[in-house]
Amino acid sequence: MPAISILDEMIKTFAAFAPNFAGAVIVLILGWILSKIIAKIVKRVLRTVGADKLAERINEIELFSKNNIKIVPSTLFSKIVYYLLLFITFFISADILNMEVVSNLMADILNYLPLLFSGFLLFVIGVVAADFIKGIVKTTCESLAIPSASMIANIVFYFILINIFILSLKQAAVKTDFIETNLAIIFGGIVGAFAIGYGLASRGLMANYLASFYNKPKIKVGESIQIMGIKGEILEMDNNVIVLKAPEGQKVVIPISKLASEPYEIFSGKNKSE
Repeated sequence: MPAISILDEMIKTFAAFAPNFAGAVIVLILGWILSKIIAKIVKRVLRTVGADKLAERINEIELFSKNNIKIVPSTLFSKIVYYLLLFITFFISADILNMEVVSNLMADILNYLPLLFSGFLLFVIGVVAADFIKGIVKTTCESLAIPSASMIANIVFYFILINIFILSLKQAAVKTDFIETNLAIIFGGIVGAFAIGYGLASRGLMANYLASFYNKPKIKVGESIQIMGIKGEILEMDNNVIVLKAPEGQKVVIPISKLASEPYEIFSGKNKSE
């Protein structure tokens, strides 16, 4: 009878499939247990060697600290190991069940994982390098008394970060042509606007620097000069201002750029005028 033959066929199919199914279930259970054990071992080893302490430098980076992002290597890498082993377990189970489509898909993902990991590693190293350069730029600007040192340092940081992000995507085999084109237009506009605005705002500062470069060798602290109708002894002098002590005892601060635009007379040492 047709019904009996259909039932008989189903029993034969199940009997042929049952060993594979049982094997897949056993692999899943064992794989899950092993994944848990190995992940715990990795976490303990990383904590023992002090990997979490080494990551404190990364967590101090403004990009992470302001957004409450905390990287804990022992937890991060143990989770990566756990899910990677679990994924491999599913891959083996799918292969046991002769699920070729699923097996091929998982094989492609496994082949892609090294690229993804190298891209992530490049990004982390790039963030650390960008923060290091940011610190150098900020310190340099502050030592030169350049205004908006923090803003300039942040612009340098995010410029490097954007480039590192694009390089990381390329390393991960992600096409970035569209992103690069649009970012170039946006960043070019921002840099252009900043350059014009900052250039206009810092005209006085640049005038002071140029005047300081050409005129500081001509005068010294302790000498007396007269400029803009003000006579006094030079108490202090830097790249921006001259501080004079007037005969009445008060201190007068004069922009050093006035040395280039105003005539002055020196009364101490060898007489000079400009």
